[in-house]
Amino acid sequence: MSAYIPVGLQRQIREQFCDRCAYCQTAESLTAATFEFEHIVPRSAGGETTWFNLCFACPTCNRCKAERQTFVDPVTGEQVELFHPQRQKWSEHFSWSDDGITLLGKTPTGRATIAALRINRPQLVRVRGLWIKLGEHPPR
Repeated sequence: MSAYIPVGLQRQIREQFCDRCAYCQTAESLTAATFEFEHIVPRSAGGETTWFNLCFACPTCNRCKAERQTFVDPVTGEQVELFHPQRQKWSEHFSWSDDGITLLGKTPTGRATIAALRINRPQLVRVRGLWIKLGEHPPR
């Protein structure tokens, strides 16, 4: 069962994340999907429905993250915490490849988050290429 999120808080979260997924940075306006308000620390793990624990996420990132809070860094093999969009700065953990199509992890947290959420899944990489041709990607 999903938690009720007051409309004013929803508006603040959308604004905070510029109507983009807090993880893969996809703009909701570029998709046919309705994005979701995601509990960064899952409610099942005691996460509350507060501004500090909510972010805006595309359905795929939200589903892939599910109740995860950690994942294995594919480089070090260590279990690390996933990116916390309210507590951490996106640009410290991620960057775009030179062609803008692939998201790169700059830290163990970034790499683990990319792997756990399947952020470079083939379908999304392909559509990013189209968005680049349209001048809609990468986000500014």
